[in-house]
Amino acid sequence: MKNSNLFRKTSNLSVFTLIVLIFGSCKDDLLNPAPNNVFTDVSVFKSAERVKQLVQGLYDNVKSGQYYGGRFMVYHDIRGEEFLNETTNTVTGFSTWNHTIISNTNEVTNLWSSIYYAINSCNIVISGLENKDNRAVLNNETLVNNYIAEARFIRALCYQSLLSIYCRPFADGNGSKLGVPLRLLAEIGIKNNDLARSTVAEVYTQILTDLNFAEQNLPANYASAYLNTTRAHKNTAIALKTRAYMAMGRYADVITEANKIVSTAAPFKATAGVAHQLQADVVAVFSTPYTTTESIFSMPMTELDLPGTQNGLGSYYNPGPKGIGDFSLNLKGITGDSTNFKAGDNRRKFITINASNKKPYLTKFPSGPQHLDYAPVIRYAEVMLNLAEAVVRTEGVGSTRGLAILNAVRNRSDATTTFKAADFADAPAFINTILRERRIELLGEGFRSFDLMRLLQEIPGKSNVGAVKTTQAEYIWPIPQTELSVNKACVQNQ
Repeated sequence: MKNSNLFRKTSNLSVFTLIVLIFGSCKDDLLNPAPNNVFTDVSVFKSAERVKQLVQGLYDNVKSGQYYGGRFMVYHDIRGEEFLNETTNTVTGFSTWNHTIISNTNEVTNLWSSIYYAINSCNIVISGLENKDNRAVLNNETLVNNYIAEARFIRALCYQSLLSIYCRPFADGNGSKLGVPLRLLAEIGIKNNDLARSTVAEVYTQILTDLNFAEQNLPANYASAYLNTTRAHKNTAIALKTRAYMAMGRYADVITEANKIVSTAAPFKATAGVAHQLQADVVAVFSTPYTTTESIFSMPMTELDLPGTQNGLGSYYNPGPKGIGDFSLNLKGITGDSTNFKAGDNRRKFITINASNKKPYLTKFPSGPQHLDYAPVIRYAEVMLNLAEAVVRTEGVGSTRGLAILNAVRNRSDATTTFKAADFADAPAFINTILRERRIELLGEGFRSFDLMRLLQEIPGKSNVGAVKTTQAEYIWPIPQTELSVNKACVQNQ
């Protein structure tokens, strides 16, 4: 998809007197622009086809290279200990890797701006479709609610993303710390610039409200595997709820939600909506066409619609055709743990030794120099591991279901390792094994920093970069200076 240039309410506050919606080209089965492709805010909701284009364009805002097109996921991984920086290139996350971020660092400003752009785009759609005259244009209440649900799902994903890096974890004060400005109105001017930060708990309440609405109003599935992977449906909302509840430490709620899409026993599979399940070969998940039932939600790429130069996942992690890539794998991280991440593990096929510097690189996203690999936002493997951890935290070391789920993920790639209850002295040992499995399974998909922070653990050191304690300012990103300059009600991190 090409971007729909919606008016943005961001820290930069680029203000126009009219909303101008410009639709570009996209896949024929996802976006089919009208011949007249420039509309005002007055006319865009007066055509069912234009509304369809507007809603579908919301996904492209999330697919921005600064956001889920690549960089957001990279930032969460390179903050941890699994990668080593090889180029000291400040354009490609060096400040994030060595924890020298300040309020006017490009990463901080650009990610914030990109996410709030996406949020305001969602708010414009929601507001427009809540107007009874605009709803009448579609003449289909189910479709109207489908569209609103898509916008609310994306808005929830955006706020979840902001909380994961700019705010203290929920575990620090049970959500009482400062979150982010909770913008729920469609902004077309500067009058609402000043908005105080809601608490982390208040933002999560809105996230869950949006996701519950999305679950109730999204379709159960679409007509193709491509759409089931690239547009939100009921199971997509459920899966994201498991992530939100994990971040909040509400493990009973994780179980309640995951039970909707993970069967009680092996073979684990969703029995309603899209039939999500693990693929027999993990490599297939990251190969064309990228639309297996394991991929619950992904950002699609085409040669005409890429995340941008030095934004795609492969541009960070691949060794590169002519030299050294930006981030190699740290042999003191999970890659070097040959006892638990065995040589015969199929997931080691995603690791390549670079001929130039003899260092290991992650090649889970191998296409290039045009990075056509889909960016995986939610996978069924994540939901299964969320559930495994939640049931062990709830039931204790004797959880047979937690053990079965853990083994399902491990055996898919390493048939030589089957965990037994006797392997774990207590529940913490069992949980640590699940957390280690997450590091292996989700490597390079943006979860390392997220997992450390939700559990209020320090960020380990690597190379010449020291560990970041949970009490240090560097543990979270600051609110961008651009936001503080225009939003007088917003204050910096606690």
